[in-house]
Amino acid sequence: MDVAIMVEGQNGLTWPRWQGIARAVEELGFAGLYRSDHMTNAQGPDLESLELWTSLTWLAGHTSRIEFGPMVSPVSFRHPVNTARMASAVDDLSGGRLRLGLGAGWQDREHDHFGFDLLPIPQRLARYREGVEVTVSLLRSDTPVTFEGDYYHLRDAILLPRPQRQGGPAIVIGGKRGVLALAAEYADEWNVPFVSAATFADLSRRLDHLLHERGRAPDQVRRTLMTNVIFGHSRAELQAKLAARARSADELHAAGILVGVGEEVRAQLGAIAEAGVQTVMLQWLDLDDLDGLARFARAVLP
Repeated sequence: MDVAIMVEGQNGLTWPRWQGIARAVEELGFAGLYRSDHMTNAQGPDLESLELWTSLTWLAGHTSRIEFGPMVSPVSFRHPVNTARMASAVDDLSGGRLRLGLGAGWQDREHDHFGFDLLPIPQRLARYREGVEVTVSLLRSDTPVTFEGDYYHLRDAILLPRPQRQGGPAIVIGGKRGVLALAAEYADEWNVPFVSAATFADLSRRLDHLLHERGRAPDQVRRTLMTNVIFGHSRAELQAKLAARARSADELHAAGILVGVGEEVRAQLGAIAEAGVQTVMLQWLDLDDLDGLARFARAVLP
């Protein structure tokens, strides 16, 4: 199982922090670096928020090994045509390392603050399906695309130049039961956040069934998990971090979060690997703690 790092782009991310963590992730041996696509936090106060595609363009040109991408970019404030164009260009710039995570949008606060219509859930999911279809069609079709939906419309549209990677970047569909059918239809990778190993395995079996119904083999869709990690270099450091969160290790485990010192986190990583996780994206919320990230890498990476 690959181990990657994920950061929250709206939680105080600045250019120096992004550049520092990107270099660390590349040098320390992590498999990838992923980030959220938000303009604000769900609750205030507002913090610095580094724009997604600008940051990924820098990353594509300043790293050489790691995979990267949004977890996930919402169609609610990203038009799928622009997303397809930017994703194709950034993937080409990186030599084929972008994994394009697409989502429906969920955070009320940022939509309200910046004037985007989140929509009620049924319409939101319908728009999401259309947005995925538009993005995928433009990336994968070598002939002009016409599409007539309720939310998006294309007429003889073609993306030029064509992506250097056949079909463009890998499409990542993120979510639980409500998106499994969409993942079975379009995804190269399915990602689920904050679930236990047992829940992940159950959802993965459901996805296998849906893939078989569509004539796709289970190994055509990579299985990935995003969760948080609370790591202590020592037992005392771990207890201090738990005390700051005012939650017990058992409560955090129940939410699918990894908690422990080195050998404990390694065991938990082993459990999710056995459940079928092929890549785990671990939230690293302290963007300035690069020394801690280095200690974590030494403790858990092969």
